[in-house]
Amino acid sequence: MKVTPDNFRSAMASAAARADFIISDSFLSFAGDLAAEVGAVWVSLWTGGPCSLSSHVYTDLLRDRVMPARCDEEMTLKFVPGLSGLRVRDLPEGVVSGRLDSVFARLLHTMGREIHRADLVVLNTFDGLNPAVLSDLKTKFKQCLPLGPINLLAPLPLEPDCESCLSWLERHEPRTVVYISFGTIMTPPAHELAVLARGLESARVPFLWSMRDASRAKLPHGFLERVKGRGFVVGWAPQRAVLAHRAVAVFVTHCGWNSVLESLAGGVPMIGRPFIGDQRINARVVSHEWGIGIGFDAGFVSEEAVKAALEVVVRSLVGEDMRQRARARADDAARAVDGGGSSRANFEKLLGLISERGHVKVGGGQKVL
Repeated sequence: MKVTPDNFRSAMASAAARADFIISDSFLSFAGDLAAEVGAVWVSLWTGGPCSLSSHVYTDLLRDRVMPARCDEEMTLKFVPGLSGLRVRDLPEGVVSGRLDSVFARLLHTMGREIHRADLVVLNTFDGLNPAVLSDLKTKFKQCLPLGPINLLAPLPLEPDCESCLSWLERHEPRTVVYISFGTIMTPPAHELAVLARGLESARVPFLWSMRDASRAKLPHGFLERVKGRGFVVGWAPQRAVLAHRAVAVFVTHCGWNSVLESLAGGVPMIGRPFIGDQRINARVVSHEWGIGIGFDAGFVSEEAVKAALEVVVRSLVGEDMRQRARARADDAARAVDGGGSSRANFEKLLGLISERGHVKVGGGQKVL
């Protein structure tokens, strides 16, 4: 990270055209210095959720209030605007826990202190999703544009279905299948994989489980044979298409923000098993603020607990209520990115700002704004 700013300076100096806008990930706070040096507009892009961003913006306050008192991890954050439903234990590492002098913790702390310098902060969320937090964040920045969910605003081509996951889903009734994926970075430890597998087997629910080969080897002996025909274990699944499929009843997830938004866009409730970073905050918001899921923030501790959670979400009236709330959130997300929606309007505003600053025309020769 020490040499990165100078590398960017060299690249900008050798570019054929002058930079009018510098759009950077919010973690790259040095982009603000680069923008100031060349007279460019700095746009800071935060790809995580607004609650996690708030925890970094308020890191100094959190450290002042939490660390000296050695507060109980269950203490709620009532002194932080919009985060009253979160607990100390939900905060990302590097805020009040972990090695606060590590490179990553210092990077997060600097980001939280410096992001207010940005001329514009772009968020991967939409108006109404976390209203109290978003309202407070807008007072911290010069200009703040929520234009998510980005996966709906500017969707990428659907991933190829190399393992025929969608055709397998077609054989199942609506809202009956459990989809499981923990992303590409983390996976539950072997004993938790075994507990989850036994819970799935005991609940007798159809499931689609995306996992790496190394994790497959940690499943209980004979599990794959016993669930044959009811369970489908694959190396990779086209997640957005899977979550949009009518057969999927619940998503067992690590609660990374992109996965949360994809599940929300599909109107699918979640069972969260967070690991690191903002995942604990996201899982707590899903279960306690939005009411569209169940959290296992201490991990999968027993077969009985997993079975009970699956039965609640898939088969009970409580689960049906979760689905209705999730579908309402999905409708809100769709409206936000449609013509006239808040995220669509904010995106057009961003294009207009770029157009005016760069003296170029976009959108068929007409300025957007």
